[in-house]
Amino acid sequence: MHVSIANPSLDSPLGYYRGKAQVEELVRKSGLSYTIVRPTVIFGTEDILINNIAWFVRHLPVFGIPGDGRYGIRPIYVEDMARLLVDEAAAQQNRVINAVGAETLTFEELVRLIARAVGRPVRLTHMPKFAAYLSTLFMGWRLNDVVLTWEEYAGLMTNLLAPEGPAVGPTPLTRWLAENADRVGREYASEVARHYTQ
Repeated sequence: MHVSIANPSLDSPLGYYRGKAQVEELVRKSGLSYTIVRPTVIFGTEDILINNIAWFVRHLPVFGIPGDGRYGIRPIYVEDMARLLVDEAAAQQNRVINAVGAETLTFEELVRLIARAVGRPVRLTHMPKFAAYLSTLFMGWRLNDVVLTWEEYAGLMTNLLAPEGPAVGPTPLTRWLAENADRVGREYASEVARHYTQ
């Protein structure tokens, strides 16, 4: 069992996606039976991306959308992801699974959905990718965190988080947000603090 990332490629100009593809190649050539699971964005009570979009929506009057906002995202619920891993752990066949959820949203639709769920009117403004990245660098400096890396921006905006194929996670983000609207985005979830503090 190997957990990778959506749409890795040996030809990718993005080092993270290329590196994931290289690891997948090693898994395939190992001679062992394998399942490679490729998740997109995982949402749940401890996720970072969905929670922090909600946090920004709660705290800022304007939310910057990089580019046209039409690039897709297919988030999967953390418990659906865990169930998939458990089910596949005993599998003896070699296969690759796109771990995608029940809904496909554009990024702009995602932000609007989160804003509606938390009951916060927000004005969306479209920004060039580099300007949006600079704004997240500034917010990261203010929050002592890395909000999004340049490669995460590039992956998002080139539809790498919306692979094709059937959904393997039945839980819709819309339902989960409705059930958790009172707590999502109440606290900022720091990537740096999660990985580098005791």
